Amino acid sequence: MTLPDFNDMLRMASVVIVIILLVAVVTACSPLGVLNTLTPASGYVATLDVAYGHDPREKLDVYQPRPPAAGEAPRGGYPVVVFFYGGTWVSGDRRDYKFIGEALAAQGVVTVVADYRLYPQVRYPDFLTDCARAVAWAQREAANYGGDARRLYVMGHSSGAYNAAMLALDPRWLTAAGLAPSALAGWIGLAGPYDFLPIKNPDAQPVFNHPDYPEGSQPIDYVSKMAPRTFLGVPGSDDLVDPARNTKQLAAKLGAAGVPVTLRIYDRANHYTLIAAFARPLRSLEPVLKDVAGFVREKNAAH
Repeated sequence: MTLPDFNDMLRMASVVIVIILLVAVVTACSPLGVLNTLTPASGYVATLDVAYGHDPREKLDVYQPRPPAAGEAPRGGYPVVVFFYGGTWVSGDRRDYKFIGEALAAQGVVTVVADYRLYPQVRYPDFLTDCARAVAWAQREAANYGGDARRLYVMGHSSGAYNAAMLALDPRWLTAAGLAPSALAGWIGLAGPYDFLPIKNPDAQPVFNHPDYPEGSQPIDYVSKMAPRTFLGVPGSDDLVDPARNTKQLAAKLGAAGVPVTLRIYDRANHYTLIAAFARPLRSLEPVLKDVAGFVREKNAAH
């Protein structure tokens, strides 16, 4: 049997992306919606529309691994990941990320995909309060979904990675939600903004009261030796969030503080396909799912 070479795999992934975009246009469905349509319903058990607060936006979906597809649960339960999507803090819906829940659940990870309030309903830092409450809910309820609360992670993409970073690095938010910052076994940031003032994106400017930026809003300022182990993934080139200023700088600063950091640069992905590569049709583009799942499942990750 002849295996496809790198160029063949890249061409196949490119064809799949084009097909997804064409289907999205023809069906008036978003590309994320197409990815969800192509996501299998086997391999996980979904519990949807769970409230973690009183606002209609304060809801989450839980995706539990279904043995044997994900393997038998380890002693103490599966690791737990709380995922926050991007959207410049002005858009996003947890239901668009079923493919994330399926991908991680099939890898043996209890996955929580959480909504949070967005601008103009709220500005910084209220969405961080929501995210912290979602993580506190996941810690309390982990065992009820087959999860191990000692192996709790936060993960985000783009502006959602900012949310995850602030929860992992700045102790104010989890503490206010009644959860010790040391409760996190680690965090995952994908193409996130961690040092982005002054803000050039007009959509994000009002979220942070441009030009009167609030003090203490940048994750880079909260790096310390107390930070949890970290996975940072970034495309080699990103027109929306500068990889060098944000991801690479944060990785270097965490490493200098003695924090275990895994940095992965994905040269075949862009800002958007980095997260889309979790979906089955695009996994040949980059091994992001494999890398993240391996980081979360690492035997020494529990604390």
